[in-house]
Amino acid sequence: MRINRTTMRLYAITDRRWLGSRTLAEAVELALRGGAGFVQLREKNLEEASFLKEASEIGALCHRFGVPLIINDNADICLAAGADGVHVGQSDMEAGLLRKKLGPDKIIGVSAKTVEQALLAEAQGADYLGVGAVFTTGTKEDARPIDRETFRAITQAVSIPVVAIGGITEENMNELAGCGAAGIAVISAVFAAEDIEAAAKRLKERSERLFSC
Repeated sequence: MRINRTTMRLYAITDRRWLGSRTLAEAVELALRGGAGFVQLREKNLEEASFLKEASEIGALCHRFGVPLIINDNADICLAAGADGVHVGQSDMEAGLLRKKLGPDKIIGVSAKTVEQALLAEAQGADYLGVGAVFTTGTKEDARPIDRETFRAITQAVSIPVVAIGGITEENMNELAGCGAAGIAVISAVFAAEDIEAAAKRLKERSERLFSC
């Protein structure tokens, strides 16, 4: 499953803190119905067997909608579950080694905060970049926001899609206009919403208007 800028308008990253009475699969399906074109399964505290079972279930759900499932920082789970790719941070396995492990057909995403990090990730085989935090975020409290000039410099330096991440909401996303992003990656803006499907739909529509140029 390949990617392009259009598929990345709304990139939904899971977080079970806001599930309430829903299962994660139910929440993800609502996000997909709302228009999420990419899903990242992010589990920091789940033991391996449960993670694999969950990844297989969510992967099958995503594939019903024709949407790739990306696993956060776990190549083994990606391969075992038949997921579409892996996203790594700067302190995780570098993209070149990850490409060797995953092979040529899996999607690799890399977090970047500087032009140098972005260029290196692209050279090592990354398919897309997640750049941020673009706003203050409660998900990663130690993530210092990057300025718009740096974001724009990164998007101009690389040829692969760049998604903005970190603290993005319906209220502030217009501030990202003109930065060269392919789309937005969000967690709480979708999964903390009372109506996940409606929130995803609004974000997708606004993202289409902002980044279609």
